[in-house]
Amino acid sequence: MSNPYQEALGATLIERTVREKIVIVGVTLPGTTDDDTEQSLDELELLVDTAGADVVARLVQKRDSPDHTWYLGKGKAEELRDICYAVDADTVVFDNELAPAQQYNLEKLLGRTALDRTAVILDIFAQNAHSLEGKAQVELALLRYRLPRLRRGANARLSQQRGGIGGRFGGGETKLETDRRRIKGRISKLESDLRDLQANRQLQRKGRTRSGLGAVTIVGYTNAGKSTLLNRLTQAGVLVEDRLFATLDPTTRRLSLPGGEPVLLTDTVGFVRRLPHGLVESFKSTLEVASAADFLVHVVDSSAPDPDGQIAAVREVLEEIGAEKVPELLVFNKADAAPDVAADLVHRHPGSVALSAREGTGVHRFLEVLSDRLRSISKVVELLVPYEQGDTLAAIHREGEVVSTTYEDTGIRVRARLSDASAGRLSAYAVASDDAERAG
Repeated sequence: MSNPYQEALGATLIERTVREKIVIVGVTLPGTTDDDTEQSLDELELLVDTAGADVVARLVQKRDSPDHTWYLGKGKAEELRDICYAVDADTVVFDNELAPAQQYNLEKLLGRTALDRTAVILDIFAQNAHSLEGKAQVELALLRYRLPRLRRGANARLSQQRGGIGGRFGGGETKLETDRRRIKGRISKLESDLRDLQANRQLQRKGRTRSGLGAVTIVGYTNAGKSTLLNRLTQAGVLVEDRLFATLDPTTRRLSLPGGEPVLLTDTVGFVRRLPHGLVESFKSTLEVASAADFLVHVVDSSAPDPDGQIAAVREVLEEIGAEKVPELLVFNKADAAPDVAADLVHRHPGSVALSAREGTGVHRFLEVLSDRLRSISKVVELLVPYEQGDTLAAIHREGEVVSTTYEDTGIRVRARLSDASAGRLSAYAVASDDAERAG
């Protein structure tokens, strides 16, 4: 019997020779402006292109509330149908989230597939997942998204069966109840597998904690340059492409700061406005690296149309995963492309820095600021190490920053900045000092 997961994965490996034609739709609701809608549609167009399709038209409507039948008003929905016929569109993608009933009604009216922003993001993640954990996380999010959208009827033959956007990891339903049972069973299996993978990740994290090294996690909007910065600092060799969600799997490398203290630097998946809740839930074990970090480096694309909006979107996800209280350093990347904007952003966000990860300008200043910030939250302890325990002295130098060294009759008195884990592990050598905690 064939493995349904392998069959599902196979769908992501089929290269489409003809790109789908997409019409994108945005609705301006109270609390947003037409400019907000246009900016969001511009981003949706990039998402559609990343997914492997072409936007051939767009439609915008302003409403007090979504129509419960088509999301758009009836007249606008009919106008959308006419546009689809005129441009020979394959699929319509709404920037707003569609309810399953609205999606069904739109497909019935338009005679073609109707999807929303969530489906496009899930499709991109499906294409870019490479690790075992990443593939399982994406498939879980896709199945959770598709379960309430299973239905009988002629529209089941559209993109969700032919492998276009929104149709990865399996085809349309044949027997509704059978498919529901299969999907629920698959969801349970994936949740179990991910719990096991999460347990392994937590063991790895505990091992890193025991090493005594500080943990710094790079977060930011997708395509802000996080992987480029990691490569610049550590020669990590992480894939770098000028497209959204080029990398999904976290990468950790060791970095020595200007003062000599080593830290573990981790790159994470990029965020985006209205990142689907199902993806956040599925990727929580991966995203926990941010909430467990000692410090966050929040990379922002200073050349983007709305850097402050991207900062807000990232912080919203950080709050959702419980990482909102982790200390943060704002880093405005791509300063070479927008020097005046980057300078203004640094001025408006005191304590931030600007740099170009691609060119290397500003990187040394960034490392100095990061080192200072980490020192400010680290613990300064005073230790007395016997002369014969050279391995302990080496561990202090390896895991922290030595502030001063004094040679005494009974051993070497060392004042050093150490993480809580290292300080705890070396507590047997600790000696009382009135000013150790205040050392700067």
